[in-house]
Formats: sequence, C-alpha cells, structure tokens
Amino acid sequence: MSDSDAVNKQCPWCMGSELYRRYHDLEWGVPCKNSNELFELINLEGAQAGLSWITILNKRESYRRLFKKFDPVKVARMTDLQLEKITTDASIVRHKGKVFAVRSNAQAMLAMQAQGEDFATFVWSFVDGQVLHNGIAIMDDVPVNTPQSQAMSKALKKRGFKFVGPTICYAFMQAAGLVNDHLVSCPRYKTVKAMR
Repeated sequence: MSDSDAVNKQCPWCMGSELYRRYHDLEWGVPCKNSNELFELINLEGAQAGLSWITILNKRESYRRLFKKFDPVKVARMTDLQLEKITTDASIVRHKGKVFAVRSNAQAMLAMQAQGEDFATFVWSFVDGQVLHNGIAIMDDVPVNTPQSQAMSKALKKRGFKFVGPTICYAFMQAAGLVNDHLVSCPRYKTVKAMR
C-alpha cells in the first residue's frame, strides 16, 4: 500500500457492502436542515436500536413505503390498526414499540410546530447551528454519546419522542451531519468540512 493509499482510506465501517459504501460516500455526515428528512432519520435511528445500521439501510425503502414517506402529518393520523398491520410486515423490523413510536414521534413533532418550534432549528441548537468537526483518527476514538446527544435525548423525551436515547441521538447527529465523524484519513472528512 502506498502512503497516499494509507492517507486516503474510507471509514472502515462502510466496507463490505456497496449499499453501505454509497450511503457513506453520499449521505452520512452531510449536514441536513430539512425537518422532514430529519424526522425520517431520527425514526430510522430509533429502529436501529440493538441492530446494525446496514439492517435498517436494507429496509429503508420499505420503511418509507409503510410510513408514507415519513410525512409527519400523515404518520400522525395513522390508526392503531394500520400500525398493527405494519408490525406483521417482514420487510421492516417488526418491533411493536418501534413501529408505534414513529406515530408518537410524528405527533410530538407536530406539537412542537404548533408551538412555533421548528424541528430542524431545535435539532441544530444542540451544536449551536454549526457542524462539529471532531477530527478523529481511529474508530476506537469515536464516542457512542456526548453531552450534546444526552441533552438532545432529554429534550426530545420531554417533548414526547420515543426511542431517542443518548446513543441513538448521537448516531442521528452523525448521520444528519451535526457532527463530522468521518475519520481524518477518509476523503469525506475534508469534503464534509468544506460544506456550508
């Protein structure tokens, strides 16, 4: 391996799957300030709890289909019967608590909006509206949660969100680009850092 190969190495967690690599190269860590897209991400991260992210990534299109493209207004109106039916669908993770949490989260988000609180603005307030570029060199140094994700978790739970523990919130922050946790050796670290 040449020195340049050693310097420009993708984050190791995305190796072994073309879907994972595409997600890493095009989505993960890109700053997202769209409330509906953030709503989808927080729910998918909640669905991941106890599982690998590739499991959820493989099922993402099914989640989008079953949960009406994560439109919070439509999801908030879903009935218990509709949600019970979703729990029998093998194309997603059939965990009743996680399935019903999507509706609870939609209702919580809409309640925030009704009070004049924009979800994206709320989420980004935990990093003062600016991406935190952590400059991590090795995977062992990537935190599982931080004071910011702990504060976000507490605030989301207070507003009625479910499956939003501190570790889930940190994974959400990484995915949504609130933090840049690409390793410094990964070409995406500098790409994301240059984004405005």
